[in-house]
Amino acid sequence: VQLQASGGGLVQPGGFLRLSCAASGFTLGDYAIGWFRQAPGKEREGVACIGRSDGSTIYADSVKGRFTISRDNAKNTVYLQMNSLKPEDTAAYYCAANIERTIATWRGTWQYWGPGTQVTVSS
Repeated sequence: VQLQASGGGLVQPGGFLRLSCAASGFTLGDYAIGWFRQAPGKEREGVACIGRSDGSTIYADSVKGRFTISRDNAKNTVYLQMNSLKPEDTAAYYCAANIERTIATWRGTWQYWGPGTQVTVSS
């Protein structure tokens, strides 16, 4: 049981990417889902989170206004639309499920981490 992040790649500053988080082995719609990232030499940080069914979302200050998280429970997938990308957005991006909370929050316990997808923003 894990979440699979995909859609990363190399993009120029100012460009965009859409990441997808797909679930295997369980129903993603039963959980609040978060996107996280980790750059080399840095701690993992929360990027965006979406509630299970209330539409709530939260974002890291560094990505507000540029990134949008959404979900399609029929497709068992959560998306992260990333616009106006900056070099500092370069990182491995992961998604995970909050097994304790159903609203968008960084609190709780995050599980079902899968392999990340690399995003590199460079000219």
